[in-house]
Amino acid sequence: MTDREQQGRTAPPNGGRVLRPRDWVAPVRAMTRRLNSDTPQQVPAPAGPRRSAVVDCALYVDGRRQPGDWRYAEALAAARRAEHGFVWLGLHEPELAEMTAIAATYGLHELAVEDAVKAQQRPKLEQFGEVSFLVLRTARYCEHAELTEHSEVVETGQVMLFIGPNFLISVRHGDACRLAPVRADLETKRDLLLHGPWAVAYAVTDRVVDIYLEVADRLEDDLDTLEADVFDRQSTGRIQRIYQMKRELVEFKRAVMPLQRPLLTLTAQMNRDVPKEIRRYFRDVQDHLSRTVEQVNSYDDLLNSILQARLAQVTVDQNNDMRKIAAWAAIAAVWTAIAGIYGMNFEVMPELKMTYGYPVVLALMLGISLALYRWFRRNGWL
Repeated sequence: MTDREQQGRTAPPNGGRVLRPRDWVAPVRAMTRRLNSDTPQQVPAPAGPRRSAVVDCALYVDGRRQPGDWRYAEALAAARRAEHGFVWLGLHEPELAEMTAIAATYGLHELAVEDAVKAQQRPKLEQFGEVSFLVLRTARYCEHAELTEHSEVVETGQVMLFIGPNFLISVRHGDACRLAPVRADLETKRDLLLHGPWAVAYAVTDRVVDIYLEVADRLEDDLDTLEADVFDRQSTGRIQRIYQMKRELVEFKRAVMPLQRPLLTLTAQMNRDVPKEIRRYFRDVQDHLSRTVEQVNSYDDLLNSILQARLAQVTVDQNNDMRKIAAWAAIAAVWTAIAGIYGMNFEVMPELKMTYGYPVVLALMLGISLALYRWFRRNGWL
């Protein structure tokens, strides 16, 4: 029993009426509401500072990661002092203020910084002095139990790379391609890390394109399922599913197709910014990308064929329905015509005085109807 209930159940010493809880709670609540209405509302406390966008900051010297937790400014100063050192700074969805501070330290161009924050760019490669700015669109296959007209098949994001003489800054938007496995795998390949920041750029690009191949293979399975459903006579094969698949494929194409030109620039012989050995690695990435582009183009053609086939099926089904309706209308017309003739108010008509005229006419209508039904069935109308 609560204190309030004990107070309500305790009898007053003068033998007066016992005051139950409901007798005094209501006035208290009314007074509380009145006091609260006169009291100004409290302004919510401002949210705390946003977490830093820095995921990892590592200093590499002679192809090995240096121990310790580094701040990006200290790591850059140490990389410049070392003979073969560079910094890999990983960011995840940074805000403009933090990105501006990093740009001031690393000497990044303001236009590239703006693109990195907004994350609405096509794959491209731009040069700002000694800093190269590479934009990649990432993609990931979304698992789904069944392909419907609302299924999300492909999820996309972006990875942007600032490649300088002593640093590489990776800016990731979305979760379509995480870079932690790339860093872990690359740190086991010292010979590759000796080539500096461009080795990291190759590893990230290679990971993005490898995921393209995985997505393309999974899309092929969905297309096979969709094609089988369309040509299955027991399935409805809704056109909306085909359009949804086509929209998802268009989103995937926007990530894959524009990347061909930046990779062509990175593998060109005249490109002196990329080390010669790393250009060979980029050529391998370009081959994988070309394979993905061919697959995407073939998928687009296949989807168009599936869509045209489904539209043709719809037209055929409509024609079949019209033929069935016309056949049944012809059968019903026999009954309507004969009944209409004998429904006319004339005294002199054939068979009016016959004793069995009514059954004979019914038998005639039924016989003609059965003959028409068999004829329509034989010709595939019913």
